[in-house]
Amino acid sequence: MTFGILAVMKYRKEKDSLGELSVPKKAYFGVHSTRSLQNFKISNLRWHPELIKAIVQLKLACCRANIDLGLLDGKKARAIQKASYDILRGKFTDQFPLDIFQAGSGTSTNMNVNEVLGNRASEILGKKKGSKFVHPNDDVNKGQSTNNVIPSSIRVAALTLLPGLVDELGKLQKAFHSKANEFDPVLKSGRTHLQDAVPMTLGQEFNAYSSALKKHIQRLHDTKKFIRVLGIGGNAVGTGLNTSPRFRGLIIKHLKKEMKLGFQVSKNGIESTQFLTDMASLSSILKNTALDINKIANDLRLLSSGPKTGLNEIILPAVEPGSSIMPGKINPSICEAVNMACYQIIGNDQTISLSCAAGNLDLNTHMPVIGHNLIESMKILRNSAKTFAEKCVQGIKANKEQCQWYVENSMALATALNPYLGYDTAAALVKESLKSQKTIKQLVLEKGLMKKDELDKVLDPKKLTKPNLK
Repeated sequence: MTFGILAVMKYRKEKDSLGELSVPKKAYFGVHSTRSLQNFKISNLRWHPELIKAIVQLKLACCRANIDLGLLDGKKARAIQKASYDILRGKFTDQFPLDIFQAGSGTSTNMNVNEVLGNRASEILGKKKGSKFVHPNDDVNKGQSTNNVIPSSIRVAALTLLPGLVDELGKLQKAFHSKANEFDPVLKSGRTHLQDAVPMTLGQEFNAYSSALKKHIQRLHDTKKFIRVLGIGGNAVGTGLNTSPRFRGLIIKHLKKEMKLGFQVSKNGIESTQFLTDMASLSSILKNTALDINKIANDLRLLSSGPKTGLNEIILPAVEPGSSIMPGKINPSICEAVNMACYQIIGNDQTISLSCAAGNLDLNTHMPVIGHNLIESMKILRNSAKTFAEKCVQGIKANKEQCQWYVENSMALATALNPYLGYDTAAALVKESLKSQKTIKQLVLEKGLMKKDELDKVLDPKKLTKPNLK
């Protein structure tokens, strides 16, 4: 069946500087993309749609800048703009089939977009695909080079995704803050080194989660000032060869008007071409956010463990049966999914870090994998935060009785007696409590070390979770 389809598929001939190739007649991509498809058969990973659209947005802004400068034929320019909007509205998604593992600058994909726009624009003007009536290099790519288009597109795509990411992280932070207020009266035993520690409230624990996330959200806001700076129009090494001195400013003007985002012209186009550490910095924030969310997810798994043989201090919402063999078992599935997503983000950051460090001289040559992993991390983190908030955090309930039992039977209660009985006496009480199975409070009263009224005041739950000495 497959051979029959291939036998009737029609092709057109296209030439480039390396020779002639057969290109599927219906394809909007051309000879360069076809050659890339033949060369780079490495993975099933394709460019994120957000990156393709970001490249198109840059092409659209460059087209309009060239119109302002009188450097592009009016009919061709209008056709390029129409073709750009076709792609931005979701058409021709199957025309960007290239592997992310390709030439390190991303030339294959830059040319893939040039060819699709050129062929679609030619078609709009009544010409055949492959005619190069609207030329992929001379018209669509005018004033551009891959070395500036691809890193700028990563920045554009990242800045486009940031609001949604911040919004979902904000909802997760607020979910923890809401639970912190709800659980404020619930006294529980703290734990350090996984051992009993001084009392705290469950609300304090959840408020710490909320505070940690709030800091990461602020870091994401802060990094925008670096991500919005674009080197587009720098051409090759960033010097702006073959462009007007006004070109970069006009590109940014049109891009800001189209996308309503605060893009800025790079003050040093050469630096923007060589160094991609602004993206590494953003990735690092994503990684650090993932580290904390991972820790929180692990905490929730521990706090909900059991319910009969674990801590059982909180109850997570049940989202699915937990076992194919053990009836009634419920697992912390959302937390586990979030854990795995966090590990993926951490791994992506390592790839981004190494790739940003691997540039040579006047160009970083690992841009496609940087862009892919950065956008993937942003999307995974956004979706994880949304799922974590909606499917887990918002439905958490406190097991108040279990929390109270742990407090009353914790050895760490002796810590509150240090100022009154001394460290050595308190330590002896802990040892005797473990041996006799009596509570600290029972032993203090039996030994007459403190009167009941005085002991009740010292061990008042309201005083145990904050500074308590006069």
